[in-house]
Amino acid sequence: MASFRAFLNSPVGPKTTYFWGPVANWGFVAAGLADMKKPPEMISGNMTAAMCIYSALFMRFAWMVQPRNYLLLTCHASNETVQLYQFSRWAKGQGYLSEKKDKPASQ
Repeated sequence: MASFRAFLNSPVGPKTTYFWGPVANWGFVAAGLADMKKPPEMISGNMTAAMCIYSALFMRFAWMVQPRNYLLLTCHASNETVQLYQFSRWAKGQGYLSEKKDKPASQ
């Protein structure tokens, strides 16, 4: 019980935005995971790129702020991974990333 009380009153506990901000941001990760089943034509390249930049900036913020916010760092690292995958699906769907075929070596 003492450890729970210590967590409850800690600088990164549930009485602070250090806790609830990252919890709310897990919605971005959940939405990205849900969108993996949708066709690439429905992905917005601009929005996905913006989400990649957003998560990269907030990963740095989570690392630099004192006390370090590991929950926020984990959340944005997960979102960065999901959004980069979505961005690669979008790029393949637009033809930017095509499969490279090896040409036979001429002799």
